[in-house]
Amino acid sequence: MQLAYTTPFNSYFMGGFDCASHRRRDGARVDSLVAQRHDRFAAQDYAAVAAHGLRTVRDGLRWHLIEPSRGTYDWSSWRPMLRAAREAGVQVIWDLWHYGHPDWLDIWSPDFVERIAAYAEAAARVLAEETDEVPIWCPMNEISYFAYMAGDQAEWLPYASGEGVALKRQLIRAAIAATDAVRRVDPRARILWCEPCVHIVPQSMSPADVTEARIMAEAQWEAFDMLAGRREPELGGRPDVLDIVGLNFYSHNQWTPAGNFVPMGHHSWRPFSTMLTDIASRYGRPVIVAETGAEGSARAAWLSYVASEVEEAREAGVPVQGVCLYPVCNYPGWNDGRLCPTGLLGMADDQGSRPVHQPLARELRRRQDDFERAVASPVLLAAE
Repeated sequence: MQLAYTTPFNSYFMGGFDCASHRRRDGARVDSLVAQRHDRFAAQDYAAVAAHGLRTVRDGLRWHLIEPSRGTYDWSSWRPMLRAAREAGVQVIWDLWHYGHPDWLDIWSPDFVERIAAYAEAAARVLAEETDEVPIWCPMNEISYFAYMAGDQAEWLPYASGEGVALKRQLIRAAIAATDAVRRVDPRARILWCEPCVHIVPQSMSPADVTEARIMAEAQWEAFDMLAGRREPELGGRPDVLDIVGLNFYSHNQWTPAGNFVPMGHHSWRPFSTMLTDIASRYGRPVIVAETGAEGSARAAWLSYVASEVEEAREAGVPVQGVCLYPVCNYPGWNDGRLCPTGLLGMADDQGSRPVHQPLARELRRRQDDFERAVASPVLLAAE
């Protein structure tokens, strides 16, 4: 049977290795790949996720290591990962920038846009040397969230307040430049953009509160709109830049303007399936759940909820092409080093072996079976 379901990904369910590398307010650099020992045990990690049917993963480059001085590239932190993924038969969506850049580079300068484009082009050439597979890049992860944390809250470099809008515009310019650079090397390249998917619940049903919540919720789409050229086209956005829309969705992604989280099961909780439907209608692009997960004993139950909502959206014709468990490994918290038990896999021992969280593994297998049955049914086919 010829299936209408088409996708650039090797597996529908994916795993993501947290690869944040930003500088915190205290000046310390986060290097999440080191903290979870993935830099050391990438080969074992790729083999482990592949054994659970996760043949597509999200992972990242660390620009601060790759370009220690202007125009000088050191690929020793990345080439072993490329080769390990190839050996394991794992397809990788590579984040070029996951919040961090070299210390010698000023993020506010025009040079930032030029340098990320040069770095992106150089990375694309290295990838082409290592594999002839169609590359999938995430040029910049969570532009809106980074602009908020680094441009409004002064939590991350450049530690600014009240400059979130300006920082977002700068990041959009840089993201588009990086996209054009990787496509110059390989026009086949697919581009994934990832932003939090949120729902804002009004404090009350008064017209003023409803309007405030609507405006706050609408802001989540600014980065996608800018990339597509729908908003502030002078930044260089175009429809072809917005390729695959990635939504990052967690249990804390619904709240009130006052900052009170809305728990799942509350009467104001919005079903994730309806959020997926809205984003598909808004952009008409393929969608993936680029990040989702929960901590501790909630892991399996959360996957069950998200997978059920995604299935409902797909049955309604929403082109959801994947769901990424993120992070797929437990990891130490960025700010306090607290072990965050979010993963299918635990922390690695000195041989690179990681324990498996069995409840999540069982739920994952069940959902993989459900998906395989769904795409084999002529009733549940979803077109790109």
